[in-house]
Amino acid sequence: MADKKPTKAQVAEFEMLWPILKKLLYETKELSKKKPDSPLNKLKVGMVNKVLESLKAILSNEPIVQYLEQLDNETLPTNSDAVFIIAQYDAAMEQYKKGHYDYGDEDDEYGKQWLTSD
Repeated sequence: MADKKPTKAQVAEFEMLWPILKKLLYETKELSKKKPDSPLNKLKVGMVNKVLESLKAILSNEPIVQYLEQLDNETLPTNSDAVFIIAQYDAAMEQYKKGHYDYGDEDDEYGKQWLTSD
């Protein structure tokens, strides 16, 4: 885990984007089941990359960020390649939440919460 805590704005963006990422992963998996070697079109690559770019910014202080790539909009990745890349982001998001979502103070009566810098 990185030592730097996220801001409340980063947490809000994380919570907005992670369900979108999960849905993108699901839909891409479905496409991959039918036609794993078919390329995504430019519209889909652009839409996915917009989410991945924002997530990569949230994860910028995490060691895992160096292993995260976006989809190549020039060569147009196959459905199965896209699943692989999006799944890496999903795993990184899980790791991020594990590192920054926990019990606050020992006297905290509310249970787990985001541990933010602000």
